[in-house]
This record gives sequence, C-alpha cells and structure tokens, in this order.
Amino acid sequence: LVKLADESGINTAGSAIGHDISAVLNEENTDKITLNEFYEAALDDYTRGEVRYPLNNMEPGTHKVRVKAWDVHNNSGEGYTEFVVAESAELALSHVLNYPNPFTTHTAFWFEHNRPGEPLLVTVQIFTVSGKVVKTIQQQVTTEGYRVDNIHWDGLDEFGDEIGKGVYVYKVTVTAPDGEQAEEYEKLVLLR
Repeated sequence: LVKLADESGINTAGSAIGHDISAVLNEENTDKITLNEFYEAALDDYTRGEVRYPLNNMEPGTHKVRVKAWDVHNNSGEGYTEFVVAESAELALSHVLNYPNPFTTHTAFWFEHNRPGEPLLVTVQIFTVSGKVVKTIQQQVTTEGYRVDNIHWDGLDEFGDEIGKGVYVYKVTVTAPDGEQAEEYEKLVLLR
C-alpha cells in the first residue's frame, strides 16, 4: 500500500522514460515493478491517491521496498520501508534485549514483533537466578513499525528499593487483543 499526494497531481502516464510510479524490492534486486496501473486517485481529488499492489510468494524474513513517484511537473519523490513476511500469523517476538546491558541505574527493554498497529500488552518480569520475582513492569504499546524500545526500568524492586548487583533473568510477555501471547527469556547484568 503506497499513499501518494502532491499539490500539482501525480504523474501516472509515465510519459517520460523512467517517470513511472515504480518499486524496487530488496535493493539488491534491480528489477523495477511498474505500479502505474495500480494507482487509484482519491474521489474528486487529483492531488492524492494510493497504490495497492499484491506481493505474492515472498520468502519469510525481513524485506525492503523503495517506491518512486513523479508529479506532473516531473519532480520525483521516494519512500522506503521494511516489512516482515512471517511463516504464520501467530504472534511472534524476536531480537529481545535490554540496553545498556550491563547497566548501573537505568536500562530499556527492546524487541521486535509481527503485529504493528495493534495495541499490545507488554509484561516484563525480572527474576533472581533462583526464580524470585524482583520487579514486574506492564505497559500498553501500539507501534507503527515492528520495534518496541520504550519500556524502561530504573533497577529498583517492587518497593522502590535498590537490588543487589548481579545477574538476573527477565521474561518479556506480549499479549495481543485476541488473547494470543508470545514470550522470550533473556539475561541482564546489574552493576552498582
């Protein structure tokens, strides 16, 4: 889905060589996809519209797409995004980490997921190596992309007290609106 807007109008005729609405997948691929016939102008508005193009038979993993369009005065503009093709529609987490790690006074938990635009309930539980819960952080997040990087912890326990330096285990649990969950365990190191 590509949304286009220009006050002078969008060039869909491709009247000059190379002035088509085009896309290139995964930058190393030099084959351009011409999108002119997939452009649909907004109702009663020549200055904006959108392209809907089906990407079929994509390999699972992260992909990139770069789109270029022209206005009627032959000025071009480009847009770029990355997207993930999942093997299934199940909620999934990847690249779970905290940064900085080790830390002394503050760290943030990061992860990637496959549900952009959905409100997700994120629960981070920090445990001692013997399994005692030290801190639980819950936060509702909705992301435009696939990364969450704004869950912060100050290294204090549930009562606001400092905890001892050492190695801790944490579990990130993400719950989708339909109740589906995904979780991952990682380690963190606290230095005081």
